[in-house]
Amino acid sequence: MKAISFLLILFFMACGGPSGESDSFEKAESKAADYEDVSMAEEISVSEAISENTAVQEQKIIKTAQLVFETQQPDETHQKVLQLAQQFKAIVQNDNSGKGYNRIFRNMTVRVPTEHFQSFIDGISEGVDYFDQRDISRQDVTEEFVDLEARLKAKRELETRYLELLKQAKNVKEMLEIERELSNIREEIEAKQGRLQYLQSRVSMSTIHIEFYKLTSETGITQSYGQKMLNALKGGWDGISIFFLGLLYLWPLFLIVLVALLIIRRFIRRRKKN
Repeated sequence: MKAISFLLILFFMACGGPSGESDSFEKAESKAADYEDVSMAEEISVSEAISENTAVQEQKIIKTAQLVFETQQPDETHQKVLQLAQQFKAIVQNDNSGKGYNRIFRNMTVRVPTEHFQSFIDGISEGVDYFDQRDISRQDVTEEFVDLEARLKAKRELETRYLELLKQAKNVKEMLEIERELSNIREEIEAKQGRLQYLQSRVSMSTIHIEFYKLTSETGITQSYGQKMLNALKGGWDGISIFFLGLLYLWPLFLIVLVALLIIRRFIRRRKKN
């Protein structure tokens, strides 16, 4: 910090020229003090805001749940979830269904107001004898929430101070430097506002992932005898094609065997003549 102040003093002294060096030095020292005060303002504001807000800040909890269970009436269970969502003013974010081997299933993601989180889970649990998975988690983000609010407040105060310095700028170079700092501060403000809004959304609206399924006795589509014959003929032709293609891949081996047979044959003929 002292090094920055010294450089600022040298900069403003250089701008003042050889005449009136004492006045230039005093102005430079005053301007450097302004920049130093501004740079220190954020740290002070953050520490003060955190100490003030920590005592009065209510807990910020992000609640999530994962429910997986079997049901004999998937359509009725689906309608029940939709009715609970309407009753508790929840939002159905995802609603996907599918079919696997010996199983039909449905996945849903519901965002429910945090004050109705437990009531919504209790409503779904009615009539469910066993949960394959029932995970409920609570993440405390109070500390991050307070820190973000404090830093956001400090950044806004810092922005105000830089705006005041911008009005006092004496030349274009000073204005450009201050505007560059203002641009960085505003980017940080937007980033912290975005994170704060995201946390507020997660805190106010809890997330519940629901998966329910039904086991079936279906093993697949039954094929006719004629279709099986066609499949067999097609499979036979594919087998022959693969066989000949395999022979083509082995042509170097056949070439080596042919050369070896010719050498052996010539050797046997010479031996008979002798």
